[in-house]
Amino acid sequence: MTVGTGSPAQARSSAPHASPPPAGEPAAAPGPHLPDSPTEDDVRAGGLGIDPDDLPDGLVVADETGRIVCFNAAASRITAVPGAEALGRPLDQALPLEDLKGRRWWALTDPYGGLATRRGQPERNLLLPGGREVLVSARYVRAHPTGPVRRVVVSLRGTEARRRTERSHAELIATVAHELRSPLTSVKGFTATLLDKWERFTDDQKRLMLETVDADAGRIKRLIAELLDISRIDSGRLEVRRQPVDIAAAVGRHIQAHTTGGQSPDRFFVRIRPDLPELWADPDKIDQILGNLLENAVRHGEGTVTIEVAPTTATTDGEKGTEVSVSDEGSGIPEESMGRVFTRFWRGSKRGGTGLGLYIVKGVVEAHGGTITVGRGPRGGAEFRFILPVGTPAHLL
Repeated sequence: MTVGTGSPAQARSSAPHASPPPAGEPAAAPGPHLPDSPTEDDVRAGGLGIDPDDLPDGLVVADETGRIVCFNAAASRITAVPGAEALGRPLDQALPLEDLKGRRWWALTDPYGGLATRRGQPERNLLLPGGREVLVSARYVRAHPTGPVRRVVVSLRGTEARRRTERSHAELIATVAHELRSPLTSVKGFTATLLDKWERFTDDQKRLMLETVDADAGRIKRLIAELLDISRIDSGRLEVRRQPVDIAAAVGRHIQAHTTGGQSPDRFFVRIRPDLPELWADPDKIDQILGNLLENAVRHGEGTVTIEVAPTTATTDGEKGTEVSVSDEGSGIPEESMGRVFTRFWRGSKRGGTGLGLYIVKGVVEAHGGTITVGRGPRGGAEFRFILPVGTPAHLL
């Protein structure tokens, strides 16, 4: 079969019909056999039993003549074109795609013509009729590297997930810019004042301004650390350096830090259950978890903050673990908001902070192989409960 170098329609019209041999002459020896055009059943992943409709992305397959032989359910959903209507139609008619400049994509890419070494098209943002955006990539399947195109396989994806990611990134940038502006303004203002008028201030005034600069610099450092943690969590590169951790002692250190900062010791109630298993975890990450949960309870909750540490079963296979709960006596978290507590930028009724702390806490807990939940505490406030498996290194088992 000869495939032309023009459009899909030209390719279809250029396929000649074989003529029978003259009477009395032997039939010509058969040439190399090429498989017939695939049907939708042939697209089931090489006989692995995967139905195209099971795929999460849109799948469109056209044969060597440019007619569609597979149009799965996701493609119908994304394009709003029924599969039965698309099957058998020319590819460029069933998917009249245009680029963002209004140029017809199939005319530009010409999958059945042009260079015989082309293997496909990278993903790009294109428009369907009505201005609907869709992410499209294509693969050209040839019988041999420079042979004619036997199939064009097109992948379609909606842009909703990418739009959500772009909005999330924009919101993250806006939040970071807002949070950095205040401490940087303070640092710049105090340092400029001290440099210009050092002799005019008493030692106590200088100390006060330098302490303020130090506190604001610490705030900037914490924000940058949060951003790095988010990047590692999102990319799955958050490292956990395990060593024995005394979690009861860690709780005590954090409570002492709050009482030193002005909180009443009566604000906290700690209950440590006996027979805690030895916990192997990253001490810095455990401090990060406890610090965020206690600060959240102190800032957004009311009354007594209760911290309980107890042994538990961490997994369904009976592995031992440690369970820690932090609860307060405030108004709690509304039921409709509990599903969003561990998402980025969630803040309670009292504004303040970046809204990233609980998102990071969840990522750190899960990096240890643990789980974290939120609910209503015994006295009506919010209760955060996380479970960490023992995590003993394999060489010690």
